[in-house]
Amino acid sequence: MATQVLDEVSAFLAREHGLLIGGEEVAPRSGTRFDVVNPATGEAIATAPSAGPDDVDDAVRAAREALPAWRSLAPAARAELLWNLGTRLAELADELAQLETLDNGKPTGEALAVDVPLCSALFRYYAGWATKIEGAVATPSYGNFHVYTRREPVGVVGAIIPWNFPLLMCGYKLGPSLAAGCTVVLKPAEQTPLGALRLAELISEVGFPPGVVNIVTGFGETAGAPLAAHPGVDKVTFTGEHTTGQKIVEASKGNLKRISLELGGKSPNIVFADADLDAALAGAHGAVFFNQGQCCIAGARIYAHERIRDEFVERLAERARGIRLGNGLDPTTDMGPLVSEQQLERVAGYIASGRDEGARVVYGGERVGGEGLDGGYFVRPTVLTDVDPKMRVMREEIFGPVAMVASFADEDEVIAAANDTPFGLAAGIWTRDVKRAHRVAAALEAGTVWVNTYGMFDAAIPYGGFKLSGYGKELGREALDLYLQTKTVWVDLA
Repeated sequence: MATQVLDEVSAFLAREHGLLIGGEEVAPRSGTRFDVVNPATGEAIATAPSAGPDDVDDAVRAAREALPAWRSLAPAARAELLWNLGTRLAELADELAQLETLDNGKPTGEALAVDVPLCSALFRYYAGWATKIEGAVATPSYGNFHVYTRREPVGVVGAIIPWNFPLLMCGYKLGPSLAAGCTVVLKPAEQTPLGALRLAELISEVGFPPGVVNIVTGFGETAGAPLAAHPGVDKVTFTGEHTTGQKIVEASKGNLKRISLELGGKSPNIVFADADLDAALAGAHGAVFFNQGQCCIAGARIYAHERIRDEFVERLAERARGIRLGNGLDPTTDMGPLVSEQQLERVAGYIASGRDEGARVVYGGERVGGEGLDGGYFVRPTVLTDVDPKMRVMREEIFGPVAMVASFADEDEVIAAANDTPFGLAAGIWTRDVKRAHRVAAALEAGTVWVNTYGMFDAAIPYGGFKLSGYGKELGREALDLYLQTKTVWVDLA
């Protein structure tokens, strides 16, 4: 039995929301709106405003006008606003978690355990940094000069975020950019605008000055692309597919705006024969099936040592059989639907491709209906084996609950296989051998390597990828640096 939707969530869905531009909630200039669909039912539950190029232009202008006052505001005042926003998110955790479920499909328990608390933590973490941005004094090698540096905000930031962690991604982008003194135009994914629209209300409620944060919902072609190319934007930060990231780089050349990209992955998860198999299975299960497999870090490319491969495959499939599919509002649900019909078709296409190329489906592989699931975008968690490194399922990001299990004989072989990918976002290692753990971690071409765990994140610890997985870090001090630039001042004392 699904949990009853909270009254405040129902009221929010019933309202007709506008774009947040210059501190005001405004209708899109075109007057057009689009449906927001609950992926568990396939039914429209709300509408959102569809921003176009003119709306983006208005939002960028508002951000530009707000920039001088925001960047010169006392850092402690910026810190207080960020802290208060993080606190408000924590206070509204139940409401926000339900919105994430209705928007994205994920179980509400996952949103309560991960999405909402980490988003809250991000605003509080970067609130602490707002008062700790410092320059330095330099000693020149000649003359009588006083030389110092200032750390200043980059300017207006265009932030474009994906649909897999809608509210959390807002925190990833807004936390460091606002702490640095930048103003922002945020464009959420069209599949999942609800969290950003609710955040817009909270931003106004806690007292951010008008224009500091602007939120434009809409589609990539009509809102995202104009934002990425806008000459009034000084930096674009993007999380999403690498092909879109490449388009954003191309669009940035007009004013050479700064770019940071957190893109896709095809992450290897390596299980050595000496690993704690129970722990490795639990870790692999979470690495593949968490958030319906819709994670850029999904450890779906599993390499199990040949001595344990068969047992590992059998036990992983058994765990997959035990996953209860259902509406994310139901507290007994383990896995919700995929985010959209389009994503369901994409995942089904990859599973069919694996079959056609010779992979063996150990469990799953089909759309699921009936028993209250009709109309939703549900796919059974899937385990494939007998996979070849040249198969599409081993080369391309699926973004669904599909595990591929290959075998290996020795350390050098599995390192080469793990690195045989154009991506380099994350990797996992399972072993009791400490020397091997450090040796393999150093050899893997990935921005984050987890040893005897998987998918750990912290607001204070940097995260980001190598190769086609992008450049620039999220989280930690390194993310803050992406929104700052250094000015050097020379004063002649002679």
